[in-house]
Amino acid sequence: MANGMYLRSAIPPPPRYPTTNGLPPQTLETANILHHPEGPEYRYQVGEGTYILRDDLQLATPPPHPSEAPVINPNPLATGAAPPTAGVKMSLVSLNPKKIRPDLYKTNTTTSSLLRWRSLGLNNSKESKESKEAEREPRKSTESKTSSQNGSSKSSNAPAFGVGNALLSPVISTEAGLRRRKPKNNIIKSNSSFVSRVIPHEALAKKLSERDQGGSFAFVNINRAFQWLDLSSGTKAEPMTKILFTKAHMLCHDVNPLTKHPTHIDLVMGSSASDIIWYEPMSQKYARINKNGIINGSPVSKIKWIPGSENYFLAAHMDGTLVVYDKEREDAPFESEAVVDEGIHIEDDERSTLNITKSVNSTNQKANPVACWKISNQSVNDFAFSPDGRYLACVSEDGYLRIIDYLQEKLTDVYNAYYGGFTCVTWSPDGKYIVTGGQDDLVSIWSLNERQIVARCPGHDSWVTAVAFDPWRCDDKSYRFGSVGDDCKLLLWDFNVGMLHRPKGAGGRTRGSVSAQSTLGRQRTESTTVGRLRSDSNRTTSVHQPEQELDEDAEFMNHEVEPRSRTAQLPPILSKKVDEHALSGIAFEQECIITACQEGHVRTWDRPREPVNSSQLDLTSTKSQ
Repeated sequence: MANGMYLRSAIPPPPRYPTTNGLPPQTLETANILHHPEGPEYRYQVGEGTYILRDDLQLATPPPHPSEAPVINPNPLATGAAPPTAGVKMSLVSLNPKKIRPDLYKTNTTTSSLLRWRSLGLNNSKESKESKEAEREPRKSTESKTSSQNGSSKSSNAPAFGVGNALLSPVISTEAGLRRRKPKNNIIKSNSSFVSRVIPHEALAKKLSERDQGGSFAFVNINRAFQWLDLSSGTKAEPMTKILFTKAHMLCHDVNPLTKHPTHIDLVMGSSASDIIWYEPMSQKYARINKNGIINGSPVSKIKWIPGSENYFLAAHMDGTLVVYDKEREDAPFESEAVVDEGIHIEDDERSTLNITKSVNSTNQKANPVACWKISNQSVNDFAFSPDGRYLACVSEDGYLRIIDYLQEKLTDVYNAYYGGFTCVTWSPDGKYIVTGGQDDLVSIWSLNERQIVARCPGHDSWVTAVAFDPWRCDDKSYRFGSVGDDCKLLLWDFNVGMLHRPKGAGGRTRGSVSAQSTLGRQRTESTTVGRLRSDSNRTTSVHQPEQELDEDAEFMNHEVEPRSRTAQLPPILSKKVDEHALSGIAFEQECIITACQEGHVRTWDRPREPVNSSQLDLTSTKSQ
């Protein structure tokens, strides 16, 4: 009796959220909004002409999930780490790319319409043969050639990942791509607590059948929402599918260029909860990998399919670990195999250590992970594969750019930021140069062949968040790339070694001479080298050249920071504030430049149209025939 009276008189705990009649509030989802702003502030002038804002797509920011308790910090001066988020990240894919527009190429030579293919290391003499093969195999679209700008296609002279391990034999699917293996679970009917809600378009099948087949899809994230958009649609504000996750934020994603087909897309997403989602949007199937962090419990900051692979992808976790997963393997609790690359280990110098906790050559390949490499004690912020699929460039919070021969699991070079951490990295389309952005507000250009910094590029007023090359304005001598940052600015850069400003402290060095700069660089770095001498450290051929083979005896090299007085500086050709919010992404398409910000704005900037001379038209028509 006493106990019953006590229970009836006890004060109930306060509700976590305001309630209506004792029920939790209904979560309201808002819709995307498409704007078409006009005015001089929505255009910018570059040498080739005027870029004009076509539209501004405002992605709906999802509210917190009702089950997610609000974060209350009683100490206003506390500096605790905020939950990981990435603003808006984009993955763009075209299943049937449009015909090449010659007016978007540099016009300095009569062969400008072919320069892009040459700069990507393709053999033009085999072009007709490749086009015929593409006709017989629809899934191998033209973009499989051009996707190498993002390091996603594999050169024929590069060995496949795991080729030396019989347990990792490549998976061979049907040529038509119609019977590719799909995940097992239907995400729309899922009862998983990880997925909160899935909202497919009510006429999804019709939209797919009637869409512009030459247009691009975009996969974008904002907080706990992930959206599939059709950028070629007049109603692109309406998602093809919108997925809402319960608490996890999707921080990164990537589309496999090898397996994409009008009826099939393989996409992987990395989350703040460490879980990875393998998602096939056409069939709405999905699988959950690294569930509840069974292999690695830290958030996934970057994820990419391994070049030339149907099944394997690489995920960078925020504890400084790189993990290779197989989309079809089961997960199992992971125990380190404790293999250390002793050939490049320096005691008390973590930057020069590659801890192989599981090798790709391991005989234990029954479950994920396929391979696991510990490269830092801090977050790996970004990585990119070289266009020929041989090397991996990784940047991390500890302020190091690491070049890894990931096929042989060897660390070859480590470069230092001027100060602070590196935030982003990309390769030039020909694989000769690496561009990074960092917390030092600088964009930096590095030469893979010369193994040194080429130039620092000041211009941003805050952290640089994304860098990318514009392959439509690159040729075999000069390069165009862009960068965005927390300062809300878009910067464009034109880079040619011969045009670099002469450093004040360069002494008698030849202006813009990379090889001359490398002499001084060698004197500084050879004292810190370990192991065997690299036989091709002064190589000058492109990484695409078939005669250049991987050197198993490659020397590891630490590169100290070069003083500003001894480093060339490159000014931007454009600096434009293109958003009111910190920018988080940049992408170059044939007809436009796309920028994204932290608050959900995805802006499309139309390229200027240049006059086309008759020789270009003749070359293009000949090529299309």
